[in-house]
Amino acid sequence: MSEEILINVTPQETRVAVMQQGVVQELHIERASSRGLVGNIYQGRVARVLPGMQSAFVEIGLERAAFLHVADIWQQKAQEGKPIEKILHEGQTLLVQVIKDPIGTKGARLSTQVSIAGRLLVYLPQETHIGISQRIEDEEERELLRERLLHLLPLDARGGYIVRTSAETASESELAADIQYLQRIWQGIEEKARSAPPQTLLYQELDLPLRVLRDFVHDDTARILVDSRETYGRMQAFAASYVANVAPRIEHYQGERPLFDLYQVEAEIEKALSRKVALKSGGYLIIDQTEALTTIDVNTGAFVGGRNFDDTIFKTNLEAAHAIARQLRLRNLGGIIIIDFIDMDNAEHKAAVLEEFRKALARDRTRMTVNGFTALGLVEMTRKRTRESLAHVLCEPCPVCQGRGELKTPQTVCYEILRELLREARQYNAREFRILASQPVIDLFLDEESQSLAQLADFIGKPISLQVENQYTQEQYDIVLM
Repeated sequence: MSEEILINVTPQETRVAVMQQGVVQELHIERASSRGLVGNIYQGRVARVLPGMQSAFVEIGLERAAFLHVADIWQQKAQEGKPIEKILHEGQTLLVQVIKDPIGTKGARLSTQVSIAGRLLVYLPQETHIGISQRIEDEEERELLRERLLHLLPLDARGGYIVRTSAETASESELAADIQYLQRIWQGIEEKARSAPPQTLLYQELDLPLRVLRDFVHDDTARILVDSRETYGRMQAFAASYVANVAPRIEHYQGERPLFDLYQVEAEIEKALSRKVALKSGGYLIIDQTEALTTIDVNTGAFVGGRNFDDTIFKTNLEAAHAIARQLRLRNLGGIIIIDFIDMDNAEHKAAVLEEFRKALARDRTRMTVNGFTALGLVEMTRKRTRESLAHVLCEPCPVCQGRGELKTPQTVCYEILRELLREARQYNAREFRILASQPVIDLFLDEESQSLAQLADFIGKPISLQVENQYTQEQYDIVLM
């Protein structure tokens, strides 16, 4: 399937849209003020060892100390289950790599096993074995790639490698260039580490436009459009020395209309922030993202096509399977995901929907597991979470509803105020009470709840006045003692 990659660059942020047949499949955003840390290598200092959790906090120069679990300590493999307190001590300096960005209130997650990604290979300087990507399933092809790599490695070569899927069609010269590139990077890291003080950044992962060339581009990528001359120049220079076959596909977009407007990407970003996703058939999805998990509910909506209701449900679920796979990539949803397809009685329909869903997910580069239908008719899956979701990058909790997604009704707020007035009247001997509230709440006191207010004023024996505060939210109010 033909693919295009659009890159929109401003001084503040870089945005990348991966398009297939004119439809946005993935969105990646990197802001200058908060570049991702995954892949970065630091000289760390152990701040605290926690034997009870078999983990440690390591300072690497960030606002929050990063987290290192005993399972992510490379030496642990050789030391067979040695507890963390026997491996690390406070104040110790060690080389660490970020494997997960800080998310929410959690600090970055670290590993002491270094891996440096190239275009065709991943270099593992502390290992000795050669692994092959799990996506290359043919055993003969796997063995052939292993032999080709061993043949190209210098006799004094140190470290191990993982052969990436993109190496299947690579030439020997391309593989050799990747080996040299990765060896140069590691030598530079080693030299820096000898004299660098703790909390020093030793190696920074490539920025987003260059990662596009290294990680995103494949044989089906028809072209890469970038709207910045300076970024276009950097990408061409990187491609010329590293991925020469990609260079002709990089184009500098100079059109009058903004690149993301031309391809309707801005509109797709807005849709990707909405709870509701419309399906072409008239059905729709409802996507709710919480701290613990994401739930996706499938509904038939206005779709009543087909010969019978079972047929309608089946067709809606098939369409939803493709839409959900796209939304997971588009919104970068990770962690536990629960999907509530419309209930199907037919076992063959269930199997077909699950098969279609797995096929649609096959395009996703992110590691995931999909379980079948549970006893409750839900599909459970996990998708590896390595960076913030699109909503978490672009949005923050609503200050009015505090992220609940709902507001108390004016009537609920009115009754809260009446109860508070009664408490205040019993506690303070004021001459008069004044209610400061939003327009909808005051309107209700002047209309439907006017009798309730009059009864309370009579009961406490004090006048109650009203004042509209246009700056107040619907839930906000004050009672002033006069």
